[in-house]
Amino acid sequence: MGKFPARMFRWAAIYGALVLTPLYFTPLPPVMGETFLGFVGLALVFQGVFWVIGGDPVKYRALMPLAVAEKAVFGVPALLLFAQGYPVAAPVAGFAAIDILLGIGFFIAWRKVLAAS
Repeated sequence: MGKFPARMFRWAAIYGALVLTPLYFTPLPPVMGETFLGFVGLALVFQGVFWVIGGDPVKYRALMPLAVAEKAVFGVPALLLFAQGYPVAAPVAGFAAIDILLGIGFFIAWRKVLAAS
């Protein structure tokens, strides 16, 4: 199995915390600010989940498909909307693409853990 699964989840947690935390200090959108803050908060909570998974990937392997889903539920719709010309800012599409790549990494980590168990 190697160290890949643990490193994948730990690095993703650090990246996510660094990217998401500053969003609390940006101006709120004119409507649905509570939805924006809820998204940021829930995403930050998941960084803690990723950190825990990275601490013992074998023990928490059942959470790994949920981690893949967490990445997909933002990345896929954001990229699809961007591709269809919906007003999704290019930086948002970039972060969505990174989420898709992290989701793929989580999937690979999960498969490695399953193969080793």
